[in-house]
Amino acid sequence: MTNPTNPTSTTAPPTTPPRAGRREWTALGVLMLPLLLVSMDVSVLYFALPAIGADLAPSGTQQLWILDIYGFVLAGLLMTMGALGDRIGRRRLLLFGAAAFGGASLLAAYADSAGTLIAARAVLGIGGATLMPSTMALLRTMFTDPGQRAKAIGLWSGVMTGGIALGSVMSGILVEHFWWGSVFLVNLPAMALLLLLGPFLLPESRNPSPGRFDWPSVPLSMAAVLPVVYGVKEIPSEGWHPLYVVSVTVGLLFAALFVHRQRTTGSPLIPPALLKGHGFTPALVLNLVASLAMMGSAIFTTQYLQSVLGMSPLAAALWSLLPSVFIGVAGPVTAQLVQRGADRGYVVAGGFAAMAAGFALLALIGTDSLWLVLTGAGVLACGMVAIVSQLTDLALTGAPVERAGTASSLLETAAEFGGALGMAVLGSIGTAVYHHEMPATAPAGARETLGGALATASRLPGPAGEALTRTAREAFTGGMQGAAIAGAVLLTLAAVGAAATLRRR
Repeated sequence: MTNPTNPTSTTAPPTTPPRAGRREWTALGVLMLPLLLVSMDVSVLYFALPAIGADLAPSGTQQLWILDIYGFVLAGLLMTMGALGDRIGRRRLLLFGAAAFGGASLLAAYADSAGTLIAARAVLGIGGATLMPSTMALLRTMFTDPGQRAKAIGLWSGVMTGGIALGSVMSGILVEHFWWGSVFLVNLPAMALLLLLGPFLLPESRNPSPGRFDWPSVPLSMAAVLPVVYGVKEIPSEGWHPLYVVSVTVGLLFAALFVHRQRTTGSPLIPPALLKGHGFTPALVLNLVASLAMMGSAIFTTQYLQSVLGMSPLAAALWSLLPSVFIGVAGPVTAQLVQRGADRGYVVAGGFAAMAAGFALLALIGTDSLWLVLTGAGVLACGMVAIVSQLTDLALTGAPVERAGTASSLLETAAEFGGALGMAVLGSIGTAVYHHEMPATAPAGARETLGGALATASRLPGPAGEALTRTAREAFTGGMQGAAIAGAVLLTLAAVGAAATLRRR
């Protein structure tokens, strides 16, 4: 278009974002290793716990903290670390987290007491809280081309989803051939590689005008997240105990205080304007729902393989890897669909529909349905990766680049909440159905959980024990079917919501 004051001038053509080259893709590979290990650490102690118990002799409470402290610290610090990375630099925070994660892994491997191991797991949670949002935020910086960024985020989502399944298998293999500390030592090479290559391959990025860091919001955010996550994780197994109800209530009260501070302070930890960004809030809510469904299904499928089909823990973990084979394909295929013009809202809705179909398959199982369970789990996982990759891309693209770390941490926090809610909501449905289907004449312990029923049955004489085992497995399968039906309904509604809120974004 000609400028009337200067006939020779023309409007400059729009600039094309620079495409990532070999250096950026190599850096992505370096980032994927620690990301894989951080996600594996959620489940890496499942098979190592008996050996740890024999060596360190933890009390029952200490054993629970050995398992849970990592996830609690990780969830509680995600928002703080995301905002801190925006302020001091995401690469700097990532390298600090890698050093902390490596040092804590070494301490955990050679811990000589339960207290030392709990402390080491807590530091691992701190390191994990720096690594997860920093890696996601750096993808936003390294891959400015939308198509390449979508592929990179698809790979990121696949690694995150597959790492949780791989952690338990890795634990079983290592504990079988080495001592329990080896499950932590495998972290060291990846963290060393990141510390060596990160300063050369990863660009530094930060908010050029971060303002004052809102320190009072840090304890408020932790006080909001930790009690809620603790309460909803314990309710499915322990019931609606007053302690857990009070814990959730206290967390919600602190959440209200946290939100109030973010709205009123001059330099908030989480700027309210971020939630008003292009599709950001729908992405947060839908990410929470997807995580709810995925974690809610996992608590049933793992128990089904071991307690209903009678597999050993290692055999069950190896079989559970089979659905993960398709995870690496789901993210890149979804990115290709969007690049070729498919509406993002419909693609995400399709992912939710796939997850709903996976739950529908789980609703059809009997007490001997190995392949049906694996197929349902595989369809669920593929739908999950498709959803998370697109929602992550949408949220990071819609957020200002200087707030990429904060945006990433909010997505991860939503996923943590979703996972806890999935175990609470779907777990409670399954437990209620199990209680209803177990006969009133069954022993008290057998009516509470399938594990309790199998333990009771092992102490009964032949026919009576076999009958109780069969009844308990049928009751658990009924509970799993009930939870699957609820999950399918929820995900169908989420598919409709995704199509309505994300269409043409």
